[in-house]
Amino acid sequence: MGKFALSYIDRPSPVHALSGTTKLIVFLLWSVLAMAGYDTRIMCVMTVIALVIFGLARIRLGDLAFVLKFLVVFMILNLIAIYIFSPEQGVAIYGTRHVISRGWGRFTLTWEQLFYELNVFLKYTTVLPLAILLIVTVHPSEFAASLNRIGVPYTIAYAVSLTFRYIPDVQRDYENISQAQQARGIELSRKQPPIKRLRGAAAILLPLIFTSIDRIDVVSRAMELRSFGKYKKRTWYSARSFGGTDILTLIIAALLFALGIWITFRDGNRFWNPFLE
Repeated sequence: MGKFALSYIDRPSPVHALSGTTKLIVFLLWSVLAMAGYDTRIMCVMTVIALVIFGLARIRLGDLAFVLKFLVVFMILNLIAIYIFSPEQGVAIYGTRHVISRGWGRFTLTWEQLFYELNVFLKYTTVLPLAILLIVTVHPSEFAASLNRIGVPYTIAYAVSLTFRYIPDVQRDYENISQAQQARGIELSRKQPPIKRLRGAAAILLPLIFTSIDRIDVVSRAMELRSFGKYKKRTWYSARSFGGTDILTLIIAALLFALGIWITFRDGNRFWNPFLE
């Protein structure tokens, strides 16, 4: 199941041992630091640290094969779109222009544009590993408790929890409907042309929507019968208290965040410009 959708993966690892609140706070600090600046040196270091943490979580790439392929395709398309719509964005940011090759019309390839798109790519490689870890190493119920602990209303936190909880169920329904359609003669294998495969997938979409709506109706009725949302506060069965490792992790994360922010803005400009050095 994990090869096709993001869901909780239970593994004995140092990352799994941390509380959900700790991982959520670290991810928020990490994301703010990654989005705040365009210092390539900092983002390279952050990418290495993120990959090391990903390795410590003992999550195999095969568990997330489909998701990783989708993200890679998305990143490539995004970088191509940036160049198509703004081929001189790097020049505008860094204030210099070093031409690699002159193309057709306004499409001239410059080192500044390549460097800018490298930074955009590094932002993805910096944030995505920890974003994936936050989903696959925190149980949905504990994730809801963590959101509520940092101030998110528990009704919203529970809605987010249900979303992650039912991703595997929606995937399972898709596979069951797909097998039923293939048993009726609708071919969805890779032997068919892409257009026919898309038409076959569209035939699965409608029953999948109705199945999901029915599940939503059942869950919402059950929550209403239990007076969900009547009180301003609630307790959490899956909440996990802070331990010594959590406190140490938060201190290290806060120090790294402060150091990164200082390095990024110490010269008053969040863009590191190697073309002026």
